Formats: sequence, structure tokens, C-alpha cells
Amino acid sequence: MRHCLLYAGGFERNFPTLKAGANSFEGSDGATHSLPEVPADVDGVRVSYMEKPGKKFVAVRVQSGKNDIPLKNEVLLDPPTHMGYGKRFGPEPTVIDDEAMSVLLADIMAKNPDQKMQLANARASFSVTGAKKKG
Repeated sequence: MRHCLLYAGGFERNFPTLKAGANSFEGSDGATHSLPEVPADVDGVRVSYMEKPGKKFVAVRVQSGKNDIPLKNEVLLDPPTHMGYGKRFGPEPTVIDDEAMSVLLADIMAKNPDQKMQLANARASFSVTGAKKKG
């Protein structure tokens, strides 16, 4: 599956009012901006992120199928771990693979234990290929 990360504005301005179904954010210019469109080839989990001062980016929302989960606690994104090498944040959606999304969802669940069951549904929607067999 293909997953993506979507820019959802500045944290201080937008996180307090974040809710399921949101399709826009308030820009630093005070204007309303539409969330980026999900690329047609993305068929997996979508994670929205916001920017904090100092060019720090945090995951704030998880969408998978009909599930739309605004997070209670933001999760700091580490580009090599959560996006894969050579990928960066930008206005266009960042497409990531199963392995990176699996690690990101594990980190999100650890920081949002009250939402773990909802988030587990998103995690169960795909499997990580090439995972080592138990035994």
C-alpha cells in the first residue's frame, strides 16, 4: 500500500480547533487554505501534520478508510524514521511505504494510549512486507 503525510498548517493556530472531517486550515496569513489533495495512487493511511516553531513537524490526525482520528497528543516526526531517507516536508503530500507508516503508527499509539483501539484499526489495514518471521 501507499500512504502519505499531509501538511495541515501551523500548530498553534490550528491544533486547538482540529476535528474529524476538517478539510482546511488557517494559514499564517489568516486566510483559510484547503488541505492538499491525497494523490490518486495513495490507498492507505493518511497522517496530517502541523508545523511548530523551529521547523519541527508533528503528526496530529490519522485517517484510514472511514476512520478519521484527530490525536489528543501530537507526535514529533523524525524524517528518516517516519518518512524514509531522502524525503522531506513540503506543501505537496509526502508518499511513504508500509514500513515507515508502521513505525509512525506505533509511535502515535504509544503517545496516545486512550486512542489506541481506534488507531489499531488503521494499523490493521495493511501489513509490512518483508517482516521477519517469528520463531
